[in-house]
Amino acid sequence: MPYSAEHKRQTRTKITEAARILFNRHGFADVTIDAVMQAAGLTRGGFYNHYSSKEALYAEAVSSFLHGRGAQWRAEAGVDPRNPTSDMTQRMLKSYLSPEHLGDIDGQCPMIALPSDTARQGAKVGIAYQELLEAMVSLFQTGFEERSKANRDRALALAAMCVGGMVVAHALPDGELSEDVRAASYAMALAIADGGNSPP
Repeated sequence: MPYSAEHKRQTRTKITEAARILFNRHGFADVTIDAVMQAAGLTRGGFYNHYSSKEALYAEAVSSFLHGRGAQWRAEAGVDPRNPTSDMTQRMLKSYLSPEHLGDIDGQCPMIALPSDTARQGAKVGIAYQELLEAMVSLFQTGFEERSKANRDRALALAAMCVGGMVVAHALPDGELSEDVRAASYAMALAIADGGNSPP
């Protein structure tokens, strides 16, 4: 008896999530299809029922963050773009630029964990990465009172500060300096969000 469409969807989601975690931990090159399928509790033979290649899986793993672990992270932070509040941007900054997010390798945003990998992959991966950035920028814009060129620029700067600050902090072996970079990024991001020129 063939598997139902729902079973296939659940299996694909399981593979994608296992891959997202492994890619976060090890990067694209060091993760094999065998490792992904083993982590998902499945055999290699089933992989090609869901994906045409490892590159296709990688693109979906990056993209899946937005509605998977990312949605969970936003809910935990009290960020709901459908019901924006005046402090939504501050909540997002506090959670994204937190020590907990920096230390959560498995659950970390792919924009932090995989920027170099993403730049080396094909167009589908780049599009998935761009979608994450655009979603972040849109969330920041939603938190501002009005849509304007100036507020879009603020949202872009906030996204760059969030991702860039965490990428650098993530890469540093010196724990104290890493924390300084994270904390400074958070302080400056709050200043940008508040429309000021200096941290609070």
